[in-house]
Amino acid sequence: MYPALAVVQSLNRLCAEANIEPKILWVGSVGGMEQQLVERAGLEIELIPAGGLRGKSPVAALRGLWALVRGYRRSRQILRWFQPDALFVTGGYVCVPVTLAARQTGIASLIYLPDIEPGLAIKFLSRFVDRVAVTTTETKKFFKPGQTVVTGYPVREELLVDTSAEAKANARRELGLESNLPVLLVFGGSRGARSINRALTNEIARYLAVSQIIHITGSLDAEWVLARRDELAPMLQQRYHVFDYMHEAMTSALLAADLVISRAGASVLGEFPSIGLPAILVPYPYAGTHQALNADYLARQQAAVVVKDADLSRNLSRIAIDLLTHEEKMQAMSQACRRLARPDAAAHLAREILEVNRNGN
Repeated sequence: MYPALAVVQSLNRLCAEANIEPKILWVGSVGGMEQQLVERAGLEIELIPAGGLRGKSPVAALRGLWALVRGYRRSRQILRWFQPDALFVTGGYVCVPVTLAARQTGIASLIYLPDIEPGLAIKFLSRFVDRVAVTTTETKKFFKPGQTVVTGYPVREELLVDTSAEAKANARRELGLESNLPVLLVFGGSRGARSINRALTNEIARYLAVSQIIHITGSLDAEWVLARRDELAPMLQQRYHVFDYMHEAMTSALLAADLVISRAGASVLGEFPSIGLPAILVPYPYAGTHQALNADYLARQQAAVVVKDADLSRNLSRIAIDLLTHEEKMQAMSQACRRLARPDAAAHLAREILEVNRNGN
């Protein structure tokens, strides 16, 4: 979602500089989560059926296959109506029918893979597109020679912000945080991460003795986390800021933080480096190897520490509190993280889309 929206921002800017008015249509899946965000970005959206086949029962696999067939038919209709010059693909099952339809009608296409390792959909689709853009050089080995271009991870313009001490202080004031106490940001995605939430709250007083916390619980856990907060002494409650979700204020939360605990989705490869935010990463154990490889990459660059989900109760508080009480360690991780930043990634991808379009026509 967010990488594609960042590329749209850059594409609009490049076209404006060339006095071109772009026509952009977002194609999403029926029942997906993106519709609200896309419409808030001012983009037109069309929805198609889509479904996966991997790890499904025979009946569910047949339903997924039928959804793909229906999605392909709907994609052909959309492409005939919209008549795009190029297709930009960012992964997921919804991209399969659209990409195949684009190939069939001779439309130039570019895939962007945000993770270190491609999933089944991207591996399958790579043979039908003109180019594959990747976040790091490590990913090139999964594709045929000459097919890939390394662009970095495109982050939203809101995250290409001033990261000075003054900007951090302003972000803390905006969120009602103290100025002289380390800030720990904890989140696990829009629905939250229950294992992280429980590990944190089980020892919350230890964390709050050395830091203040922004805890984004996700919608499913907000109620019981707030109840746990109410059990704390008043001074500790003041240091514990609980939200079920953050929209625009998420940028301020990232900027205000000294350390983050999170899952290891692809966004960690771009958003944390963009502001030099050191991380404790807890790969989701049921996401295949994608999150583990993302976390591993940042850990090898000394920008993050990895904790397995099964080891949270044993290791999380020890590692987090050690970092929060040793500023020099966090500073070293921050500098290592910042070296991975590619602030021009969105613009690079936008240029690649225009180049694919020129070559395809």
